[in-house]
Amino acid sequence: MERTLTAFAGDLWIATGDEGEVRAALHAMGDNAQNIWLFDDATGRQVDIDLRGDVGGPVTEAARGRGRPKLGVQPREVTLLPRHWDWLGKQPGGASATLRRLVEDARKASAQTPGPRAAMDAAYHFLTVMAGDRPGYEEAMRALFAKDEKLFHSLSQGWPSAIRDHGRALAAPAFGG
Repeated sequence: MERTLTAFAGDLWIATGDEGEVRAALHAMGDNAQNIWLFDDATGRQVDIDLRGDVGGPVTEAARGRGRPKLGVQPREVTLLPRHWDWLGKQPGGASATLRRLVEDARKASAQTPGPRAAMDAAYHFLTVMAGDRPGYEEAMRALFAKDEKLFHSLSQGWPSAIRDHGRALAAPAFGG
C-alpha cells in the first residue's frame, strides 16, 4: 500500500495523494513551488521526494541477477509457548512464512485504520511544524492528548484553514472519528 502525502506551500494546501500525484501537483506549480512542506499522513512527519525529471517518465528498475532477491532478512529470537510452536509447525510454509504473513496482515490493517495513539502522534508531528508558533498551539496539543475534541477544535479555530483542517483530519481517529 502506497503512502499518502500532503503538500503545503506556507499556509496553503497544495495536494494530497500518493507520491506521483503530489509530484505532479508540485511540477504543475513550476517556479511558484517555493516554501514547500511535505508530510507523510500516516506519521505526520516531514518527508522529501525527488522532484527531478519528468512527472510521467518511466520508472526504471535495475536488472535483477540470478537467485533469490536480498530481502533484508534478519534472524532474531522469538519466544513462544509450546502450543504456539505446535500451531506454527502445522501451517503451510512453516513458522517463518506464517509469522511474516501474520505481521504483514497486521501492518496492512493498522495502516488502513490508524489507532488513536498513531493519530495523535501524526497530528502532533504535523501541527508542531505547521502551527507550533500559532496562538493556542500548546493548549490544543494538551487537549489532543487528553482526547478533548471540543477544546481541540476550539483552540485550533483561529489557525489558517488548510492547516487547521488537515490537523483535525489527522487527529480525528484519536477522538473516535
